[in-house]
Parts: sequence; C-alpha cells; structure tokens
Amino acid sequence: MPKESKISTPDWIKEGYDSPAEYAKAKGKKVAQKKSIGKTFKVRICPKCKSDKVQVVLNGEEGKGSGEWECKNCKWKGRNTDEKELSEDQFLEYLDKEDEE
Repeated sequence: MPKESKISTPDWIKEGYDSPAEYAKAKGKKVAQKKSIGKTFKVRICPKCKSDKVQVVLNGEEGKGSGEWECKNCKWKGRNTDEKELSEDQFLEYLDKEDEE
C-alpha cells in the first residue's frame, strides 16, 4: 500500500489561475488584504511637536541619561518618544529629504 503524499497541488494551480487571489475572486470568495506589502520602517518623533529631529542623549554618568531622548526642534527631553511607521517607499523619500537638509 503506497503512502499518500502530504503535499498536493493547490486547486488554483490545477484550475489554471495565476494566483490564489484570482482563484478566490472567480469562485466568489473574499480575499483578506494584507496590511502592507514589503518592509516597514519606524521613525522616532517628538511627542510634543511631532518633529523627527529626535536624538538619544549620551552622557558619561553610568545609569543616568541612558534611554533618554531630546528633540532638537523644541528641546523636549524624555524617555518615551512616539513612532511613525513608514513603508519602504516612504522611508526612501524621508531619507532623500534628510539628505537635502
């Protein structure tokens, strides 16, 4: 008695469709859209003025200042910054803008 294969060809391929989404659409099924395609990048922003000119504060004292951030725009200092999530294209535009400044 031969063993059954654990891997089988998906129906969408057997029926000649180019993608699972195309197959689902033809069969009248809804396909869940992915939130974002590709990589996402996070940029720290100031919680007070929403500027992205936030830098980590370094000082020589052990334990003090570690994890503190400072906004170069409004001089805010603190531990918790906000984050803005960017797609890969948005992040590349952001970097180009930073190079111009």
